[in-house]
Amino acid sequence: MTTPAAPATGLPAQAGPPRWTTELRREDDALDTLAEEWEDLVTRCRTATFFQSAAWQASWWRQYGRPGGLHVLLVRRDGRLVGAGAFRRRGGPLGGLTGLGDGLIDFTDILLDDSCADRAAAEFAAALPLTRPWHSLELREVHPEAAVQRVFEQWPGRRSRFADSLCQYLPGVPMDELLKRLRGKTAQRNRVKLRKIAEAGVEVRSTPPEEVPEALAGLLRLHFLQWQERGVTPEHRTERFARHLADSTTGLVATGRAAVHQFRLDGELVAVNVLLLCPSFSGLYLYGAHPGLRERLDIAGLLFGAALEETVAAGIPVIGLLRGQEPYKQRWRPDRLPNQRLLFGPRGPAPAAAARAGTVRARQAAVHVLDARLPGLKQVLLARRRS
Repeated sequence: MTTPAAPATGLPAQAGPPRWTTELRREDDALDTLAEEWEDLVTRCRTATFFQSAAWQASWWRQYGRPGGLHVLLVRRDGRLVGAGAFRRRGGPLGGLTGLGDGLIDFTDILLDDSCADRAAAEFAAALPLTRPWHSLELREVHPEAAVQRVFEQWPGRRSRFADSLCQYLPGVPMDELLKRLRGKTAQRNRVKLRKIAEAGVEVRSTPPEEVPEALAGLLRLHFLQWQERGVTPEHRTERFARHLADSTTGLVATGRAAVHQFRLDGELVAVNVLLLCPSFSGLYLYGAHPGLRERLDIAGLLFGAALEETVAAGIPVIGLLRGQEPYKQRWRPDRLPNQRLLFGPRGPAPAAAARAGTVRARQAAVHVLDARLPGLKQVLLARRRS
């Protein structure tokens, strides 16, 4: 009997098992030169957030990176990029590697191709440059379902996991449906506030990429006015933050991973909001609103309403309120899910990783005491951290 020939597919025949390779890049412009294939990998990684985009990562390094401190680990399958992560070497007595972003980032992660995530994670773990006793890797603000969790599970050396900042989420559904989550009087008060917003005639406009830098300059101006009596986060006043915000957000808007909303009342710009977008959830990142607007309208309802409408229109199932427990977020009764803090150390003796784990435990114990004895002070500190 003659076996029928396989139908032609137009693809080259597979000569054997896939060839896996890893590479550690340390040149300061690595993220810029890798941008195209990095962004392609983002589209193949379901857990990727806006903070893992090529635009955000490269922009942050340009403004905040220290020459010689970048470590970019790459995993390839038959030459195609299927795993990638960017880290930086930090100073201090414990040193080690950490993620990019510091306090400006709400989610730290790496990228793994969904079609081969487990094997790519194994290759990534095997190539992590943590071989000496003084080596360590610490990643803050890791989502429980992040891609790097696969690497953590396969890591053969010392490892520790701690709770990190609390993030909050709401379903990406129309406002009328969202209001059903609220109790009777609370829901009614919110409906009254939303009705006043609708009647006020506020014009909401989504900003095209070429106008994003100007819109963000307005956001920062309003942000400083808004917080001038309570103290704004010092970093938000720096030129490097302004450059990073404009550079990264312009790139995100151009690729559909962010929206910048401008709000005008009687022709005057009264608020600007940055909404970050990814397939699994959106995120309210930063906003500025004129303090005088508070006397006329509910600012939180105005900004959140526009963000929710954008989220629903994009078919995104969840809207994230990101880190922080500010009172304006609690009115919606959001679901809570803490991020995690992951520590990696080498096999065998790992004094640096052990010391850092001890430091984290001590700090968390101190926070627990603060929470129990002075909860009001803790809320003030959290609000200042997010402002």
